[in-house]
Amino acid sequence: MATPHPAAIEVGGDLYLRDAKGSLVPLTTIKAADLLMDETVRGITDRAKVLSALIRAFKGETFADVGALQALIAQQYGAAIGGAKGNVTLTSFDGCLKVQVQVADLIEFGPELQAAKTLIDECLSEWAAGSGAELRALVNRVFSVDKQGQINRAELFMLLRVEIQDARWVRAMEAIRESIRVIGSRTYVRFYERDAPDGAWRAISIDLATA
Repeated sequence: MATPHPAAIEVGGDLYLRDAKGSLVPLTTIKAADLLMDETVRGITDRAKVLSALIRAFKGETFADVGALQALIAQQYGAAIGGAKGNVTLTSFDGCLKVQVQVADLIEFGPELQAAKTLIDECLSEWAAGSGAELRALVNRVFSVDKQGQINRAELFMLLRVEIQDARWVRAMEAIRESIRVIGSRTYVRFYERDAPDGAWRAISIDLATA
């Protein structure tokens, strides 16, 4: 007998579906809309799994191809493609296609960051209230954590470029630098195209959110 539903379980000649509590519910008692929704979700999810596997395989093949090219050029010509961290940009001969491999450091901050915040607060509290409004705003943005409780890293690195001769400020910047820990890295690959060598690049998206 053909199974009328992809997840149906046969028990004693009757068909059931397992619900969210783990109980077996007779197929004949389930609303048609719920059955249709279940079949739709399962069908989409099955296709998503296949696509996910293809993307993983494609990503691995891409890194392997780029690595093989780098090794071949290094061997034949004694030249290296890419930066010290593994960043590399490859372009087609006509200049209209581009592949970028980027390696981003994963960073966390140690307890020295809190010591830096204390020193910075001392400086700001003693300086004239009306002075350095932009600097105060920058400091507030740096130490205002996001929804994941993360420090605003881009603003933090901007703060490190601010040169102030106050000894406490100098110590605070040293503490920030000492707080930075590189705990790993993540590699990204991106693809671009354009209609002409002097045209604007367009990203080739494989992200569902932007496709």
